[in-house]
Amino acid sequence: MIIGLITEASSGLAEGLSRPLSSYAAPSPDGLMQTLIDRVHADPFNLYATLIFTAAILHTFFTPKIRQWAGEAEARHSAGGPKLVQHESGEEVAEVSLAGQILHFLGEVEVVFGLWAIILALCGIAFKGWPAVLDYVGKEVDYTEPIFVTIIMALAATRPVTRLAERAIHLLSSLGGETIASTWLAILIFGPLLGSLITEPGAMTISAILLARQFYHYQPSIRLRYATIGLLFVNVSVGGTLTHFAAPPIVMVAGTWHWDMAHVFLNFGWRAMVGITASTLLYFGIFHREFGALEKARMSQERFMTQGGGTPIPSWIIAVQVGFIAFSVFVSHYVPLLIGGFLFFLAFAQATAHHQKKFDLRSPLMVGLFLAGLVVHGGLQSWWLQPLLGSMGSTSLFWWSTFLTSFNDNAAITYLATLVPNLSEIMKHAVVAGAVTGGGLTVIANAPNPAGQSILQGFFPNGVSPLKLATAALIPTLIMAVAFIVI
Repeated sequence: MIIGLITEASSGLAEGLSRPLSSYAAPSPDGLMQTLIDRVHADPFNLYATLIFTAAILHTFFTPKIRQWAGEAEARHSAGGPKLVQHESGEEVAEVSLAGQILHFLGEVEVVFGLWAIILALCGIAFKGWPAVLDYVGKEVDYTEPIFVTIIMALAATRPVTRLAERAIHLLSSLGGETIASTWLAILIFGPLLGSLITEPGAMTISAILLARQFYHYQPSIRLRYATIGLLFVNVSVGGTLTHFAAPPIVMVAGTWHWDMAHVFLNFGWRAMVGITASTLLYFGIFHREFGALEKARMSQERFMTQGGGTPIPSWIIAVQVGFIAFSVFVSHYVPLLIGGFLFFLAFAQATAHHQKKFDLRSPLMVGLFLAGLVVHGGLQSWWLQPLLGSMGSTSLFWWSTFLTSFNDNAAITYLATLVPNLSEIMKHAVVAGAVTGGGLTVIANAPNPAGQSILQGFFPNGVSPLKLATAALIPTLIMAVAFIVI
């Protein structure tokens, strides 16, 4: 009955949830603000979709506080000892705090955009009807990137792949004496650059796992923890710019603008390498005394973790799993092949279970949920992003692209730039450089960031603070800006 009423109320509504940009009138001669006002008048749902998206962004900033409230609620519930509930079978289980569980759910940053997508859908039903919402969510939104990130994160986190990465980092860090500092430098400089070959999600996952095992394990100060994760996010965001097929912001434009690998490397890649090296060395210089103290703590333990342990993994198993990653990268835009390859990997992992670790899909799936919710919201923001990007000079476009990336996925920013007619080459370079430069300021700025946060958030009391993350990433972001603008 309810569905019937919704369908009846929405009958006759031809407009979809996402209105084509070509359907709007030409930009107003009175300026950008008037153009946006005209578009809201043409489709009032635009404003509500953006307000809901803004509310979701604000929600992400409050997740650490909400998790703190959840802990307090559970502490009050468990005061005086656990409360037991007896089932029909006679089994007694501890009663959970309903308030605490709800707050925990609301405090999971990966859930935020999916939760607000439900509110967006309800608003869409009210404005345009149930069929329009179904058509948008089921046909218009492209979930390829969330699916790819989920799968590549699961593959990169396997024991054979991380063991191979550990060996590579161990060889690099041996040049500096295999200290905590040399390992930290190797991970944060060379790990992100792998993103140009195995994609940024793969580089993020491997780098974050290695940092967790070989750096965060030694309990550095909170300042250094935030400095490291901020640096990691910025470095990974620009580390995929050595090629034209790995970083999503460049993949979105390379075909349309006819950019090949040589063009991307000469205009972005070598500058990214300079910026990554300069940022990492600067942070190393700032915290060099603490690295000395951590090294003393490490020396008191039996063994440095980069050397690994446990039963050796046959080389052919490592080679096969690297092959699965390579195949996933190769078919990353073909979801049936991507999922099919992952299913074959699961069968292979089961057949070689004695060389694998416990397979846990919770983190990859949660990251996939985060990104899926983000693309649902992001697809409805083009009504204001496109005219904004098209109204600027190259320098302004760079800084606005950097800023807007903090509140929307950077691939969405560059994609919208392809919709701006007659964009000059210098403007194209400005928007792409700005998008990758700002990709480390927030967890939503770059698709791989949720994967890194999911792996490392256990080392931060009450989770990663968005404000502290942005503060830690600010200096590397400015250095990257100098690398792209000045050099």
